[in-house]
Amino acid sequence: MAIIEKKVWPKYFKLLKSGKKKFELRMADFKIKEGDTLILREWDPKKKEYTGGKIRRKAGYVLKYNLNDLWPKKDVEKYGLYIIQL
Repeated sequence: MAIIEKKVWPKYFKLLKSGKKKFELRMADFKIKEGDTLILREWDPKKKEYTGGKIRRKAGYVLKYNLNDLWPKKDVEKYGLYIIQL
């Protein structure tokens, strides 16, 4: 199983840490699969440095898809997308 580290901005870090946010939306510019460990390090974009906060989570279900396969690009740009936690 792989261990992957990524930056996460403070407002999302707090939601993840509290347990309210139970998903991550990421560009698929890296490989991840079910069971891999994702380490999310809190990153302050204003100071351009890590805060020291860190969350370690196992990846559950991983869905990768191309937006253009689902909707026309112009519609995605016009309306945006929802990620809905159920």
